[in-house]
Amino acid sequence: MRFTPAALIAAAALMPAVVSADAIIGSWNIKHLGWNNDKAITEVAHVAQHFDFLAIQELMDTTALAQLEKAVEATSGEPWSSMASDDLGRSTYREHYGFLWRESEIKYDSGAVVFLDSSDVFAREPYSAKFTALESGQQFAAATVHVVYGDSVSDRLPEVEALADYWQWLEEVYSDTPRLLMGDFNLRPSHEGWAGLRDMGATPAITEGATTLGTTDGVWSNLYDNIWHSDQAPITDSGILQFPNLLPGEHTAVRDSVSDHAPVWVAFGDGELELTGFDGSAYVAANNTAYCINLNDATSDQLAELPNVGPVRAKRIIEMQPWEEIGDLTRISGLGAASVQDIEDSGLVCP
Repeated sequence: MRFTPAALIAAAALMPAVVSADAIIGSWNIKHLGWNNDKAITEVAHVAQHFDFLAIQELMDTTALAQLEKAVEATSGEPWSSMASDDLGRSTYREHYGFLWRESEIKYDSGAVVFLDSSDVFAREPYSAKFTALESGQQFAAATVHVVYGDSVSDRLPEVEALADYWQWLEEVYSDTPRLLMGDFNLRPSHEGWAGLRDMGATPAITEGATTLGTTDGVWSNLYDNIWHSDQAPITDSGILQFPNLLPGEHTAVRDSVSDHAPVWVAFGDGELELTGFDGSAYVAANNTAYCINLNDATSDQLAELPNVGPVRAKRIIEMQPWEEIGDLTRISGLGAASVQDIEDSGLVCP
């Protein structure tokens, strides 16, 4: 079953939240889903069917969501539903947001809406709706956003800081309902830019690990993907599904054919994430793998993942080794104090 993109639907009065539920709620930036980019949709579906509910970012064409829904149904042998926002963006580059859910576990309730951003802070305004976990009747408000990347952290901070007001808006629209704000935030959860959202009572489900697939096999970077939640949410577990080991291809191959981001997830109640390899074998994931970049022995590709660095400056970092501390990177042409502070704030450089 497929739902059409929703316009601004007034939220109805909501029933009180039930204490517990059994469901796995995920969020995934599925790199340019819907572009003609040789996406391995069967492998994407294999990863997606591990969740009962999935918020999707970087949906470029809503027909791709319908295709994914059919693929997940074929993979899981169960009916699924999906819905998508209208396309969002300030230029010719535009994205949709999507929600995908297992019909036996989750039901769409009401209130699907794209946030009316009167201040015009967001390049892609957040999208939200209310759902119910069928086993227990637990209702939850699911919101998703893809924060603009820009050229540096300073370009991302206006949207991140505006999420505090959005969080308050969610509370007003979906009153007395647990809230989940899911997405690719392009900012680690420990950054001071999150102070406003934390002051509103929001908590990140994932506080360590890495969610971005590097360009070298086995290399991970950045903790940009997350699920921020209210204290009402009955979360009992959380993690990062670092999916390459579930699939037949190598890390760099699935980075190109599936996604360059790993899904993040939370469990409600007694929900458990049970992983299965593409060949049907059981698999235990190593979630929250620690990752850092050593300035003195990292490869050029790894160094290029640091903010404000790129391939040219990565080469200069290698040429000027050894390095004693991050602050010394100001010796690199073009890396001023603010740029080096971005690198330190990323949390990617090893102590």
